[in-house]
Amino acid sequence: MEFEAVIGLEVHCQLKTQSKIFCNCSADFGAPPNTHTCPVCLGMPGVLPVLNKKVVDYALKLALSTNCTINKKNVFARKHYFYPDLPKGYQISQYELPIAEHGWIEIETPKGGKRRIGITRIHMEEDAGKLIHHDTRPISYVDLNRTGTPLLEIVSEPDIRTPEEAGEYLKRLRELVRYLGISDGNMEEGSLRCDANISLRPKGETKFGTKAELKNMNSFRHVQRALEYEIRRQTALLLDGKQVEQETRLWDEARGVTLPMRGKEEAHDYRYFPDPDLVPLEIDEAWIKEIKKTLPELPQEKRRRFVEEYGLGSDDAMVLTSSKELAEFFEATLKGFNEPKKVANWIMVELMKFLNQDGIEIHECRVTPTHMAELLGLIEKGTISGKMAKEVLEKVYKTGTSPGEIVEKEGLSQVSDEDTLHAVCQEVMDENPKEVEKYRAGKKKVIGFLVGQVMKKTKGKANPKRVNEILIELLG
Repeated sequence: MEFEAVIGLEVHCQLKTQSKIFCNCSADFGAPPNTHTCPVCLGMPGVLPVLNKKVVDYALKLALSTNCTINKKNVFARKHYFYPDLPKGYQISQYELPIAEHGWIEIETPKGGKRRIGITRIHMEEDAGKLIHHDTRPISYVDLNRTGTPLLEIVSEPDIRTPEEAGEYLKRLRELVRYLGISDGNMEEGSLRCDANISLRPKGETKFGTKAELKNMNSFRHVQRALEYEIRRQTALLLDGKQVEQETRLWDEARGVTLPMRGKEEAHDYRYFPDPDLVPLEIDEAWIKEIKKTLPELPQEKRRRFVEEYGLGSDDAMVLTSSKELAEFFEATLKGFNEPKKVANWIMVELMKFLNQDGIEIHECRVTPTHMAELLGLIEKGTISGKMAKEVLEKVYKTGTSPGEIVEKEGLSQVSDEDTLHAVCQEVMDENPKEVEKYRAGKKKVIGFLVGQVMKKTKGKANPKRVNEILIELLG
């Protein structure tokens, strides 16, 4: 029997606001434990939460960008559970009336098609604190800096069918929140966290199977690997005639397995009710229109434009728009060297090679669009060869010095002087009479060897195009 996976993702996105959602405490990451706290986020008796408007603005941005319906009236609710990092004994979230519902995100499937993954809801909530477990002793420390940090929870429809689609959906969602400037989307630091619900059913069946919820996945790779493991685990159970239990399971990256954590909670276990300290939030058309004006060109729109305006292939457009900063770098380079395909190739192949090696983003490196345009201009003028340009780019990347300055200081300019090139070409022909004979006998590929010898003699500084032309001329 063949089974089909039914996957839904719940993504918590930490917002890039200066302060927390219901108080003035800093929301910065990385401060010493329990230094960004106050009576409100510590849950002291008698305190009152005050909603941060920026959180609502950011939620509206994401709602509009994911084709959601915005609820003009939405309500905050108390979600009750008891854990050491939740001082109040409840989390302020949204339940029956979230800020947005019924949207979608488009993804590329592994086979090259497109699919829409539905979004059930987006709601605002506060984060809990963090428990730090001692390595050797049976004690845990509580850091409440994160308590009250604003989150958006994005709940997908169970429309995802493979681990690869789940990874693609997460990449598109992270790309979107970064373009909007509402989150850095860093899974390793916990500013984008994902839980996955997965069940199996026989292929062709419409009824859902019993689901397991997977937690503790802090990278796209972990999400895919955890889902792959869970598909194998649930398949083995069903083929053995056993039941899949509804439970929450933790992903153990070191062992590559999911492990039982607890029975799965239902909504009634949390005893949701409207928070009496926060009035219902009313959102009017004027507010929505104001937010619409602030939306940037979104990734899908930018991809289409790059294909139509610059003649790029869809794969190249996908890479160059994978981050807002990379797309801006590409377009800024074009202002100084307007050949889109050459610029795209040098950024994607040569520059990104260094970025990937060092694990950094384009805006963190020393190479600027002006540098890149200047470098390509030097190749175009014949000042340096493409091979030299790669070496120059590496020096620019390491030092931030302009390409022109590096070429001048290190004497890297190409030899383009006609008399010098003629003399070296003749010298190479004189030293290699057999190859000259082969060429004249019709073996034209020998020209490559002769060009290589000229380049060797000039230490790579000869203009290879002109060398090729001169050799053909001299060889008759």
